[in-house]
This record gives sequence, C-alpha cells and structure tokens, in this order.
Amino acid sequence: MNTSDTLTRRSFLEKAATLSAIGFAAPAIGAANAPRPGRRIGPNDRIHVGLLGCGGMGRANLNECARHADVVVTAACDVWQARRDSVCAQFKDTCKPYRDFREMLAQPDLDAVIIATPPHWHTLNAVAACEAGKDIYLQKPMTLHVGESLAVRNAVRRHNRISQIGTQIHAGENYRRVVEFVRSGQLGPVGVARTFNVMNQGPEGVGTSSVTTPPEGMDWDFWCGPARLCPFNPILAQDAYNHGSWMDYSGGWTPGMAPHIIDLPIWALDLGYPTVTSAAGGRYIVQDDGDAYDHHEVLWQYPKFTLTWMSSLTNSYDFTMRGDAEPERRLGIYFQGTDATLYANYGMYRLLAEGKRLKSKEPPPATIPPSPGHEREWLDSIKSRQQPTCSVFYHVKVDVPIVLSLLSLKLRRSIRFDPDAERIVGDAEAARLAVPEYRAPWKFPTEYLNG
Repeated sequence: MNTSDTLTRRSFLEKAATLSAIGFAAPAIGAANAPRPGRRIGPNDRIHVGLLGCGGMGRANLNECARHADVVVTAACDVWQARRDSVCAQFKDTCKPYRDFREMLAQPDLDAVIIATPPHWHTLNAVAACEAGKDIYLQKPMTLHVGESLAVRNAVRRHNRISQIGTQIHAGENYRRVVEFVRSGQLGPVGVARTFNVMNQGPEGVGTSSVTTPPEGMDWDFWCGPARLCPFNPILAQDAYNHGSWMDYSGGWTPGMAPHIIDLPIWALDLGYPTVTSAAGGRYIVQDDGDAYDHHEVLWQYPKFTLTWMSSLTNSYDFTMRGDAEPERRLGIYFQGTDATLYANYGMYRLLAEGKRLKSKEPPPATIPPSPGHEREWLDSIKSRQQPTCSVFYHVKVDVPIVLSLLSLKLRRSIRFDPDAERIVGDAEAARLAVPEYRAPWKFPTEYLNG
C-alpha cells in the first residue's frame, strides 16, 4: 500500500468515526439496509429539497425549484466549504450546510435531493439517496459504466423513488415538434440518424496549472472519492466544463453532451438498447493537464437502424456550411429518411426533401403536450408518485449506449450487448470492466446489479 492510499483510508476512517459519533453509520453505501420510506407529500405540502454538489449547474437546478412556492430549500452539501456556504447564505432561513452527503441524507426533514456532483460520484450518491427514501434529480451524465447504469435504475425501482435525469432540453418545444415530424412518417423509413457535438478548444485545451494545494475548506480526498486520487488541480476542480477533460471524473465530453443530443433520436424512434457499439478516437492534438480524448466517433447498431456520434474538441465545423464563422460549440441531429432529411438542434429544425419523394412539408399536428419545465415536472411527480418524462427508466436507454461507447474506445474493439438480458456478451474482459472497481474504502453497490 502506498502512502497516498494509507492517508486515504485513514482520512476516511476519521470521517466515519465522526459520523458514528453523531449517530450515523458510515459508509453504509449500497449496503443491504432496510429501505426508509419517504414522507408522503400532499398536493398542498411544501417539498423539502437539498442540493448535493453546489457548483453552477446544481445551483441553477436549485434556483429553478426554489422559485416555486411549494419548495423549501433545507440542505446544501459540498466538500468545498465556500460553495456550500454560498448556497446556505442564499437560503439562510431554512438551509443547513453539510460536508458529507451521508449525513445530509440521514436528515428526516429532507424529501428530495438534486445531485449535481462530478459524474464519478453519481452512482453512490443516487443509490444512497434512494436507500434514504429521498427522490432524486440526477444531473447528466447519469453514470460512467454499464454496471452503474443498471444499479441506479434498480435502486430507484427497489426503493420506489421518483427520478429525473437533468436533460432539460427534453422539455423544450422544439424537440417535441421534431419527434412528431419523425413519427408522422413524412420522412419515409429512417435508416440512420447522425449526431454530433463540436467545438474548438485549440491545442491548449483547458490549460495547465502548477497549483497542487487545495483551497482552505476543501476536502480534495473526498472530492476524488471512489475515483483515482490525483493531485489537486484548480482547473479540474473549477466546474463541469473542465471536468470533461479528465476521464476518471467525467468520461470526457461524450457523456457530457451526448445525453442531450442522442436523446432526440432515441425518443423519436423509440429505440431500445443497441446490439453492437463501435468507437474510435483518442487524444490527438490537445495538450493540457487533462487526459481525455479530443476526438470520439461512435457507431451504434440497432435492429434495422444505425445511430452515429461525432465529437471533436479541435474543430467546430457543423456540416451546415458555417465553417467560416467564429469557432463555437455546435451540435445537431440528422434524421435521414428515404423521402427527406430532417436536421435539428436544440432550438430549430429544417426539412430537406429528397427530390419529389417528399409528399408534404407541412408539420404534423402538435400532439405532445408542453412541459411545465424539467424541474417542475420532477416536483409534480414527487407529489403524484408518477415518474416524469426523463426518469431513469427512460434515460437508461440513453445512458447505456454512451457508456458502452466509452468501453469500446478503451478496449479498441466493438462491444456486443444483449438488450433482453441487459449484459455484454462474448467478451469476458468487457463484461468485467462494465462494473467499476472503486477506490478503497468505497465499494460498488453490487446488490443493485440485478433488478
């Protein structure tokens, strides 16, 4: 055991002793605990919401919830004191600060939690919240490994919790109109959809830093948690954008953006799991402190359908003849049918006919009702106990293809997946790596691998 491992275990045990002293057993993550049912919330009751991970995206989600009269913010948790204290100052009359998420989740006056920690924490946070009887709003990416995808989904099911994944673009009107157009049949049979996200960070990427000392009030060991313990880097710690440059803590930019983008064809075409996933790419150009790929190409094979993904961090050309514009982040989805192609992004769509094959350019009637807002859907579902549109039961079909693409890239070969059994087939190494091994003393919740 090396020195860093020894310090990690010692610091963890010190935290565990502190929690035990206040009446909370640690770690107890993924343990076979008796489930704690959440408080039954009536239509006129206020929902007590906590925030786990007090960075920019989490605070945006919290603010969207807090603007509703039936929400009270009761808890803020972050290993960085300045960030959690900032949230508590905003909601000073009701909000209590916590450094350890297990202590926060043990509070009986907490009904639901927004989980906006770095992605490598999502599985342990979500499973622990479900075990504690809390409903969850889980920021994307849902997970980074197939085993994690199934564990989170199964924990929500086993503990009868409400869940919403933070793919807020799903709530927009534009996506609804695209889904209606694709399902109308006006494009003809669709054999392929092509998706992409591009931007140009340049060879410098997110930059470099020589700082290795965490700021006062930040527990860097706890920040790294179940992932590899690396030296503190202020660029990595800064925000979710920068997380995307480090594999161990984000999986790169594909898990960061593809949940929003491949969501549209999966929704419009009602796709299940892919049967074969093939990925290529690598870190070719960017030279920064991170280690993630700067190019990633993916092909997912479904029965009688192919879905593709392209990610580039070194060029922002987006295939709509805008190559001479200022570099910026661009994204899109192409549905290619026999009679027409439909191109879409977050806020628009455009129809391109295949000669005279397209019978009508008129959009079909609007049939998908508007969303009251992604966070509001979640809050309403907490009261109705009916899952919202992007629950884990839907989003697992988005998450599994993404994490399979990371595994294919890592192994440099195609991965075959059995949709019915929900497992990798014909590749023992890939099946083993689909369930991550967490850094001690954190343990993967294996009891949730089976529904």
